[in-house]
Order: sequence, then C-alpha cells, then structure tokens
Amino acid sequence: MAPFRRAQSEEVFTIGDLAREFDVTLRALRFYEDKGLLSPRREGLARLYSPSDRERLAVILKGKRLGFTLSEIRALVAAHEKTGNGLALTRERCLSQLSQLERQRAEIEAAILELRATADHLSLA
Repeated sequence: MAPFRRAQSEEVFTIGDLAREFDVTLRALRFYEDKGLLSPRREGLARLYSPSDRERLAVILKGKRLGFTLSEIRALVAAHEKTGNGLALTRERCLSQLSQLERQRAEIEAAILELRATADHLSLA
C-alpha cells in the first residue's frame, strides 16, 4: 500500500501499512512501541509512523532474525541512529552471536539424535 501523505513532503505509514509490508502483527508493532523501540506519532487513536520509524522497524526485525535479545536490538537501533548504518554490528558482537547460534544448533542436533534413538527403541518394543 502507498504511504499516507499529510503535507507536501511528509510521508507517514499507518500501523496496517507496516504490518503488511513487514509481515508482522499489529500486536508486535504495539509491543515494540511499548518497549520504546518504535515511537509513532498519534492522531486521535491512529498511530502514524515516519520513514525513520519504518527504517527502525527493519533494523528491529533483522536483529530479531539474527537471534538478538530485545536489549541487544535496542543497542543496535541506537547505534543505527547514530551512524546511519543499516545494521550497526561490530565484528565482536557478530562473532559472539554466531558462536551462540552454533552452540544452540549443536544442542538441537543432539536432542534430535536422542529423540530418533528413543523413537527407534520404542518401535522395537
């Protein structure tokens, strides 16, 4: 959906616009607002998001996809706003997250092997 325009150069998006564009629920957008990650302008009961809110949401969702916590995402958003970098990740932060995800993958793979062995054992009984 095309953005909603208020003034000549002022582009705003409704909560529904962003929910559709980013395939997130209205509840998720309200949650990010409650946590201080998004700060839409209000007109009556309507939430109106600026292009910078839209950009901030993209950073939030990328951080979420990469497995970062809300507090880490908050830091990413703050760094993004200071630097203008699409996703302000330091090499150390990136490597740390990669290491954590690899540990989680190893734990999941071990659990899968254990479940397969249990299922095989149960099918013989």
